[in-house]
Amino acid sequence: MDRISSIELAIKNESTEMEYYLNQARRSKNPVAKLLFQTLAADEKEHMVRLKALHERLVANGDWPEDVPLEVAGTNIKNALKSLARDHKSTTEHNADDVAALKQSAEYEKSGAQFYAELARQCTQPVEAQFFNFLAEIEREHMLSINDSLYYLEDPQGWLQRNGKTGLDG
Repeated sequence: MDRISSIELAIKNESTEMEYYLNQARRSKNPVAKLLFQTLAADEKEHMVRLKALHERLVANGDWPEDVPLEVAGTNIKNALKSLARDHKSTTEHNADDVAALKQSAEYEKSGAQFYAELARQCTQPVEAQFFNFLAEIEREHMLSINDSLYYLEDPQGWLQRNGKTGLDG
């Protein structure tokens, strides 16, 4: 796959994931799941904007720009989960749809990480490989955060103990 096509596919994937996360955020009644989906949607939107800018430069110039920033606004998923951990409703107001959607989300992020890692392996220019490895690591971080949120929803007491909290009652 050439670099233009790979960027176009990445933009499409980010857009699809963003829409999925927005739909799940609207559907969910659980504060943890809702916040996670909203945060993921915002992150995917930022990735899409950066990929579109890169695409425009590639189409205009034909060469990979040397100054592609390897940073994005930091995701706040872990801190958001910790702040909600004391709210007992966070553990009780979820349903099988939330869990299924989070499991699907983890698969999306895992696939995204694999996709970007494979693109990085195919790159001949170090700056290109570095960019795609960077995106792969962000997708991997999302997957780990989703899995952490799933653990919280499925076993809040275990999550609280693992994270240094005494329990749901404080």
